[in-house]
Amino acid sequence: MRYQSSVLHQILKHIPWNSFDRLVEKHQADKRVRRLSTKSQLIALIYGQLSGAQSLREIEAGLKSHANQLYHAGSAAIRRSTLSDANGKRPAAVFVGLFEEMSKSVHRGLRRELPDLTYLIDATPLTLNAKSADWTARFSKKVYGGKLHMIYDPAADVPIYAALSAANVNDITVAKKMPIEPGATYVFDLGYYDYSWWKTLDDAGCRIVTRLKKNTPLAILQEVPVAKTGSILCDRIGFLPRKLSYTNRNPMADAVREVQVKTDQGKILRIFSNDLDAKAEEIAALYKYRWQIELLFRWIKQVLKIRHFLGTSQNAVLIQLIVALIAYLALRLAQRTQTTILSPLAFARLVRVNLTHKRRLDRLLRPIEHFVADTQQMVLKWT
Repeated sequence: MRYQSSVLHQILKHIPWNSFDRLVEKHQADKRVRRLSTKSQLIALIYGQLSGAQSLREIEAGLKSHANQLYHAGSAAIRRSTLSDANGKRPAAVFVGLFEEMSKSVHRGLRRELPDLTYLIDATPLTLNAKSADWTARFSKKVYGGKLHMIYDPAADVPIYAALSAANVNDITVAKKMPIEPGATYVFDLGYYDYSWWKTLDDAGCRIVTRLKKNTPLAILQEVPVAKTGSILCDRIGFLPRKLSYTNRNPMADAVREVQVKTDQGKILRIFSNDLDAKAEEIAALYKYRWQIELLFRWIKQVLKIRHFLGTSQNAVLIQLIVALIAYLALRLAQRTQTTILSPLAFARLVRVNLTHKRRLDRLLRPIEHFVADTQQMVLKWT
């Protein structure tokens, strides 16, 4: 009888284990480790993400009940106390490095057919408790907060950068440390309102699409005609204020563009761009596209369950968040191996309910009785 690996094992095949081993060696993550290797730690956390486990105890019990599948996946059952210690002490750089390598690989594969680079930048809040008080922002006696910052390519559906901070850290502070892709389009909101950073993007040949504040004046140089009907109210080319203060000059000295748009709710948005040639409708559409990253945040929080954290230290929370993104990329890669299930959400849900079953990924939609019948036929064929 032909051996069929479990759904979990098939998902894990999309992890570049050779690269992971190099990262473990580089950061000496397994130095003086006796019980739980970093590889077993990663597999346990991916299992927790894909199964929807909301505690270390659930991960421990689930892995213990599926010891055979773990053996074939290269791992073993664990103790929650050991996993907790590993999450708090193992270098998060190992998992960050793996995420970066996987995102680049997935991105290159999808980008062969998608020439235009458009990146969305945003951050989403994370709710923690007083045990994380040493690195988070305090909102009340029991509620503390952090933020997950991300760069996301919506066309390829791939997050390409992630960082963790306290909730009171300004978004632009983190953005200034983000990698910049020369010539790409960057779309972001008012949280990244910084002329010097805009100038950095502009000098790299990047197109910027964001919003202007209501009180930011624009010295009008040219009015571009727009249709009398539609959501575009006006299209202007002009100059931002020359000085930010008495001694501080604005680095964005070249002509820029403002496209005013009226939303379906009646709100008027002042959309800003350094692209003077594209159609106003294209600029407006790019800014509207920004909501795709909000959908990604919602997907990750609901499907991969990062609302409940398995640790309280910054290292443990960062590892959990990065492993969630690794699991997301592995799911995306696994989904591309079949054409039966096209919806990413449906595929993730079917993986969850079949995680430890020995079923082909392209047959997850088939009723279980069909799966049993197929197995019985295979047994008869090979006996």
